[in-house]
Amino acid sequence: MNNNGHINYCVIIPTYNNHKTLKYVLDGVLKYSDDVIVINDGATDRTDEILTSYKEIIYLKQPKNIGKGFALRTAFIHALSLGYEYAITIDSDGQHYPDDIPLFLDYIKNNENRLIIGSRNMNQEGVPGKSSFGNKFSNFWFLVESGVKLKDTQSGFRLYPIQKMPKKWYTKKFEFEIECIVRSAWRGIEVFNIPVQIKYDPNERVSHFRPFKDFTRISILRVFLVTIAVAYIKPRDFIRSFKKKSIKRFFFEDVLGSQDSAIVKSSSLALGVFIGIAPFWGFQTVIVLFLAVIFRLNKFLAFAASNISIPPMIPLIVLASLKIGSLLLNSKIDVKEGGNLESFGTHVNEYIVGSFALATISAVIVGIISYIFISFLKEKKI
Repeated sequence: MNNNGHINYCVIIPTYNNHKTLKYVLDGVLKYSDDVIVINDGATDRTDEILTSYKEIIYLKQPKNIGKGFALRTAFIHALSLGYEYAITIDSDGQHYPDDIPLFLDYIKNNENRLIIGSRNMNQEGVPGKSSFGNKFSNFWFLVESGVKLKDTQSGFRLYPIQKMPKKWYTKKFEFEIECIVRSAWRGIEVFNIPVQIKYDPNERVSHFRPFKDFTRISILRVFLVTIAVAYIKPRDFIRSFKKKSIKRFFFEDVLGSQDSAIVKSSSLALGVFIGIAPFWGFQTVIVLFLAVIFRLNKFLAFAASNISIPPMIPLIVLASLKIGSLLLNSKIDVKEGGNLESFGTHVNEYIVGSFALATISAVIVGIISYIFISFLKEKKI
């Protein structure tokens, strides 16, 4: 954005065999912007004939159809080479109203470097049930991957801060738009929804989404993104937040000062303790962060509590688990012998049963004590 408030942006229209609606979309966009990039993703209909008649646009053409993601990647690279800071993308199938372009521009004036997704009313008449379900499904997984709750993560009507986003991408088809918002969120770019209009006309709209192939690719990408999120991104963000604060400040701001209720915080600590003690060696971080997101608990507290299984504590946890397990299974075991790695394999059942029992007991105790303690401190503060 320039000092005079002018937004340095372009509008990108990816298109593939949408000749019925392309002219309507393009004419509407040109009412609001003179900086328009249209990329033809190897269309075999009248697309090329229509676009060559517009001399005021930047026309990019791919020799064959590769995918919407690759088309957007190509357009982003071109927009960056021309010095644009933002790119508004709009689909060429006619479902979006170009009249909503000013909404994105008005929002970005006071909220720079954000990624904005046009939120559609998926409950209005004419919207296919599978589209509404698919959007809810995508919203849920985006929440797991990024911790950000959105109403619409699948809309193609977006504003991208292209200079702040990653420059290297890995997907080429519909899943690219998922990769875009998730990796941008990981990069610290705030992702927001603004409401936009939507039109579904089955007589004009042509969808190139292939349910089996595209959903399979999206599912594979989701597994990959979730794995990275819980194994690296969430711990990274936690460590970064912790490093910026003293232990006292972290306790009073993140433990006591957040808007989470005492029950949420104590449940988070209990979850962390349970996962930390239970026999999930090597996967505690992944599991605790995943469950914290699913149950909307405090991820920081859950992760911190799961570190009860730090190396100095491991022998004590193992020995206590073996002792409890032997009592529950009514088996005889020499705790000293059980602590010997060579004989540990003969007491696996006792260890597994005992560790789950110890994890449950410890989680309940930590949950109750932390709830009373946090509630007391909050009342004292008030």
